[in-house]
Amino acid sequence: MQTNQTKVTEFILVGFMDHPELQIPLFILFLLIYLITLVGNIGIIIVTKFDARLHTPMYFFLRNLSIIDISLSTTIAPRLLTTFVVKHLTISFTGCTTQFFFFAIFVTTEGCLLAVMAYDRFTAICNPLLYFVIMSKKLCTLLVIAAYTCGFASSIVQTIIIFTLNFCSSNTINHFFCDVPSMLQLSCSDTHIAHFVHFVISTTIALTTFLTVLISYIAIVIAILKISSAQGRYKAFSTCASHLTTVTIFFGTIIFMYIRPGSNFSLDKDKIISIFYTLVISSLNPLIYSLRNREVKDAFSRMLDKIILLN
Repeated sequence: MQTNQTKVTEFILVGFMDHPELQIPLFILFLLIYLITLVGNIGIIIVTKFDARLHTPMYFFLRNLSIIDISLSTTIAPRLLTTFVVKHLTISFTGCTTQFFFFAIFVTTEGCLLAVMAYDRFTAICNPLLYFVIMSKKLCTLLVIAAYTCGFASSIVQTIIIFTLNFCSSNTINHFFCDVPSMLQLSCSDTHIAHFVHFVISTTIALTTFLTVLISYIAIVIAILKISSAQGRYKAFSTCASHLTTVTIFFGTIIFMYIRPGSNFSLDKDKIISIFYTLVISSLNPLIYSLRNREVKDAFSRMLDKIILLN
């Protein structure tokens, strides 16, 4: 093992610089995705906050999901965009640690929040008469706090495990942000324990939240099938369609990315997969929830009408 004098103090983010012919198109694409994320999610936050008709548990969770999406994409996008402008973009060891810390918080919290939203939909469809009694303001607040707490705890443990390793040879990260696989591959320490801890934490959180979603939707489907009218079944399912779309994309990419042995990682392919759960999903969520949700579309229309009248 090399001495402390050769310990890495900064890293070079490769990003997508290995494809110089795609630099301009990718910069424009990712900038557009980031702008859509900001505008769409800020719109969701504003309309669910100030429209009294949307002061329900479902939209309370959706507002928090938008906050998480903005935070997650902002942790990643600005530096990613910079890699297209600045060759050999460097990030300090502290900067890399900080980026990973907040990334881990937000991506874990999002998964937990999606599980909470699945429980909310389960309660609304399977216990409609008791919905507002069960999903009280206090419980909703506690569930959101629990999601953030889970994200914070997971992030603390993984950040300590990964960034107490030695990095003393190459400082080139073959990724567009400081993610677990690329950092573990770069370390000159024995990473078996770090791989194991990361795998256990990721698997536990992902499977727990995924099973919560799965069980909730199995109960939802059973309840929907018991509804006699086709119109009633369609209306019940439509309230879940947006959330189900988001869940499928998010958990599909997360499970494929992290719940597998370390030897199976391919960093070049994983960069493409990472784009989905760091940027694409965050930009799709407001589109999914607004385009498939009449209440949100109506709220946006009312908000635009008020703006027009004020002008």
